[in-house]
Amino acid sequence: MKMYGFWRSLASFRVRMALNLKGVACEELPVNLLKGEQKGSAFREVNPQAMLPALDIGSGSPLFQSLAILEYLDEIYPTPALLPQGAAARARVRGLALIAACEAHPLVVPRVREYLEQDLKLDEPTRATWLRHWLNEANDALEFHLTHDPETGRFCHGDTPGLADICLVSHVVGCGFFQCDMTPYPRLRELTARAFEIDAFARAHPLNQPGAPASLPGAPPPPPISGVAR
Repeated sequence: MKMYGFWRSLASFRVRMALNLKGVACEELPVNLLKGEQKGSAFREVNPQAMLPALDIGSGSPLFQSLAILEYLDEIYPTPALLPQGAAARARVRGLALIAACEAHPLVVPRVREYLEQDLKLDEPTRATWLRHWLNEANDALEFHLTHDPETGRFCHGDTPGLADICLVSHVVGCGFFQCDMTPYPRLRELTARAFEIDAFARAHPLNQPGAPASLPGAPPPPPISGVAR
């Protein structure tokens, strides 16, 4: 199994966390978003939408869209499960995941940032304000759900990490990359910190990947990895 990804890709980060949780070995083939390699003809043959990640499972066309890949992995490798038992519980977890991965994240990806800069001619402070607005809209919703719903436990749903935690952690790390103030969101910070106590989450962090910088200006440092060289 091979994954086309990149350290800076939050969607690749989501798949990396799931693979680690399930103990599935996967070679990561870097596609450099910062150099625009995803737009080249070679990668467009893998994913014509020119987006990461893509998962080559060895037969058929590569899988695309991180949430679809996560559900595929959960079906093929059911332990540990990413979704809880019960229709209502699964809907809640999917809903939390969608706020992070499908409401906020698509508004801050490279193609959107490039459009704001190159087509709309917005300056950097204006672009940053725009990006943080949408990230904080998701923060507000997630903080409310995770604070007021009794189904929240040590993790987003109950006491074991799953799909919602994977999406929450990638979202909170993205907020750090874009220097959002997370002070108003204590539950998001608490749940993310707890997830990073698990090696599968810490090892998947973007700044713990080969080729990543040691730090990014204004962003929190990566979590330590237990017994795994960077």
